[in-house]
Amino acid sequence: MSFRLTAIYSTHQSVVSINAETDAWDKDSNVVVLDETKIANEVARLESEWTAKEYARKREAEYPTYATQLDEIFHNGIEAWKKVIQVTKDKYPKT
Repeated sequence: MSFRLTAIYSTHQSVVSINAETDAWDKDSNVVVLDETKIANEVARLESEWTAKEYARKREAEYPTYATQLDEIFHNGIEAWKKVIQVTKDKYPKT
């Protein structure tokens, strides 16, 4: 994942094209001068946000499918389903 590309687009709204993450142009093919300080700050923010949500990505990958969860609820009730889900929540707590 390129946080730099995302950072360039979010800090330089006129940019529509980027080459090699260093050169950028607007819709009229004019060169856009990139503010490296703004980009670096935005990259840091994006990386921090990504890291903070790691638990959620891990949980999502490990939770049973929705069909399996609904089947658990149907056959064993909400409390049994909560116990199944709690295993993953405990393994990957919010940070």
